[in-house]
Amino acid sequence: MVKILVRWLLLAAALLLVAHLYSGVSVTSFTSAMIAALVLGLLNALLRPLLVLLTLPVTVLTLGLFLFVINALMFYFAASLLPGLAVTSFGAALIGSLIYSLCGMVIDAALERLFKS
Repeated sequence: MVKILVRWLLLAAALLLVAHLYSGVSVTSFTSAMIAALVLGLLNALLRPLLVLLTLPVTVLTLGLFLFVINALMFYFAASLLPGLAVTSFGAALIGSLIYSLCGMVIDAALERLFKS
């Protein structure tokens, strides 16, 4: 349970980092970042598998590069749902989702080393 809470807080901090590094994404507060990280996690857990399955032919044709578009769609959709997260365009969502995904990979690797079971 502690690992999940730490991951959630670090992903919220990663959203703030994305907003700081890239001007196309803005987050109003840490509370908004926490809510956005939760919504992004729920969207990625519930909606993303369905989109991946439906777009499987395109994903295979593009050798997996279309998954970046799906990630950007999730990021853009979360920004449209939440008033505390703003994305200026689809291109900004693509770049923001790339930076956020890289941060998530670093966070997951660090937490695996920290919380060895």
